[in-house]
Amino acid sequence: MPARRRAFVVLALLVALSLASLMMALAAGSFAVPLREVLAALSGAETSARAIVFELRLPRALAGFAVGGLLALAGGLMQVLLRNPLADPYVLGISGGAGVGVLFAMLMGLSSLFIPGFAFVGALAAMLLVFGLAHGDGSWTQTRLLLTGVVVAAGCGAIVALLLTLAPEQKVHGMLFWLMGDLSQAVDARPALVMLAAALVIALPFARELNLLARGADLAASLGVEIAALRRIVYFVASLATAAAVTTAGSIGFVGLIVPHLVRLAIGNDQRLLLPAAALAGGSLLVLADTASRTLWAPQQLPVGVLTALIGVPVFLYLLGRK
Repeated sequence: MPARRRAFVVLALLVALSLASLMMALAAGSFAVPLREVLAALSGAETSARAIVFELRLPRALAGFAVGGLLALAGGLMQVLLRNPLADPYVLGISGGAGVGVLFAMLMGLSSLFIPGFAFVGALAAMLLVFGLAHGDGSWTQTRLLLTGVVVAAGCGAIVALLLTLAPEQKVHGMLFWLMGDLSQAVDARPALVMLAAALVIALPFARELNLLARGADLAASLGVEIAALRRIVYFVASLATAAAVTTAGSIGFVGLIVPHLVRLAIGNDQRLLLPAAALAGGSLLVLADTASRTLWAPQQLPVGVLTALIGVPVFLYLLGRK
């Protein structure tokens, strides 16, 4: 099968997987809803399961899809930006900044309505700090950005540990749950969905330049690519996507690291296809993982970040063994 045709087949399969994962999320749970009742509720019929579908499961499923798509998209962009296959959305300290903001809000006893705002402010502050320090006198390089991000992430980790130490015992459980990744508080998926659509709209027009950048900055510059401007755009899109994901669901690991690798194996490294495919695959993976996290041990719910880590570690080791 020609490579381009194969890529479009994979994209079609990922669209089908996305729809199937969302339907499974609406049907499965501690109280199972038959698929026909789910379809009836979605079509507007007044059924006994309508409240469960629309008020409990649909917002959470859409939020999970948006967060998974944002993390996978950010991971793909970071791997191109840093030319490092181990780069993931959290490598530049953005998750740590969001964690500091959220734990500070929890420690101060603020309402849950303020937590997303503090998370986004913390992530944005970490992003601007990393970019400002890495830019320095203008000699902006991938290595400098990566090292600055690692240092900022370590600093945020120390502040998070301090806040956990100072927190009252009754608040520590909620803090740890958020740090491990949790979709149970995601009651409005619209901000994350809008950010996912915006990130794709901004990134896809630069797909050709990203293909050239992936082959080396010197080659891209010789073919007319504005390297400095492209790097800034990619960095800010990936950072804002990560900030939106972390704000919605906390720190969920391995999605942004593993999904771009798997998609790259299936359809190649053409960013015009890789970026939307990664968003679809990441969204589907997180929806399925969240469905499992609230179903397998029902009525107890696990942090979805625990399951993504349990899935991601063996997959990453398998990929490492192949190459």
